[in-house]
Amino acid sequence: MASCPPYAFLVSHRVETMAKGLALSSSLRARFRHGYALMAIALLVAAVPSVVAADGSGSSAAASCDLFQGRWVADASYPMYDASSCPFVPDVFDCRRNGRPDSTYLKLRWSPAACRLPRFDGLDFLQRWRGKTVMFVGDSLSMNQWASLACMLHAAAPDPARVSFSKGDPVSTVRFEVTDYDLSVVLYFSRFLVDVAEEDAGRVLKLDSMQAGSSWLGAHLLVFNTWHWWTYRGASQVWDYMQEGNRTYRDMDRLAAFSKGLSTWARWVDANVDTTLTRVVYQGVSPSHYMSKEQESDGAAPASGGCFQQTRPLQVATDGDVEAAFPEQVVVRGMIASMSTPVALLDVTALSQLRIDAHPSVYGGPGRDGMDCTHWCIAGLPDAWNHILYAMLLDQR
Repeated sequence: MASCPPYAFLVSHRVETMAKGLALSSSLRARFRHGYALMAIALLVAAVPSVVAADGSGSSAAASCDLFQGRWVADASYPMYDASSCPFVPDVFDCRRNGRPDSTYLKLRWSPAACRLPRFDGLDFLQRWRGKTVMFVGDSLSMNQWASLACMLHAAAPDPARVSFSKGDPVSTVRFEVTDYDLSVVLYFSRFLVDVAEEDAGRVLKLDSMQAGSSWLGAHLLVFNTWHWWTYRGASQVWDYMQEGNRTYRDMDRLAAFSKGLSTWARWVDANVDTTLTRVVYQGVSPSHYMSKEQESDGAAPASGGCFQQTRPLQVATDGDVEAAFPEQVVVRGMIASMSTPVALLDVTALSQLRIDAHPSVYGGPGRDGMDCTHWCIAGLPDAWNHILYAMLLDQR
């Protein structure tokens, strides 16, 4: 079906990490009931031939490079753009405008351990993707990455005035105009990817339904994401029941529900995406830095603990193969491994886990109470996600 090889961008030590994650719970295996073989996880070995090995030896030496293991290094040339000059930044992500006084978090660049990322070239991106549509489909973490990429390209465009912006629900679009690049960078907001329907009984999260999918067809790059909303309870929960087939549930194990919903997405991609037209990326799991899951779900967390007043990373480098995978990461990786469509995993978890300093914290803007340790300041960490995405796309050219 595919016209290009399935780049997963993981090295062999990820298999060991996966095994540790699988060992977290014997019941986890039962959550792959839909024919997604866990043995396929061992096949997630990646190549990044277009990046340069750390010793300068070129693409062949970089074939086993893991873009997601490395360190944060100080770079005085960062950030790559001034958020105050970018009209697409949602208020809640514009930390400097909202009064954040420190700036060290803006001056860190991601550097893989075994290779060098090519410098992000926004003009090159605009030229390579001329006449195309790049679409982010997912929740507010997708919005984070979408706004970041739009700002990175806006800063690179020779004439920013020739960029249009339309904001809507669920679709927002930044368009670099026809006479220049005719590139659309689109956000399709979807908390779960699968449907939430208003019915007589209430709001129903339909684990096996994805009616919005027709709106995503025709994009040339699809970057998907979902996870955080699957865990929310109380006032932050936006559904009343779950439904799969003819069975309705008050609730179920949230990781099991996530696996069911993600399997619906995987089947949709395999059945509908034309890989001669469209490349598919899964954003991976963006970590939060709350003191507890209850604090994250509260929506009005106290302004203390967690990411509050954090101005430095937890540490500068990832721990490589000693780090354990979160169960939700295991679900994502296993699902991607089971698919017939090549899906690249933008595996941002470990490098983002270090950046407790990069959240809005209490600088989410007027009218926003509590503390945000889920999203990320812009400019900031999502720029690194897009930098890595750029390298991945260069490799697939």
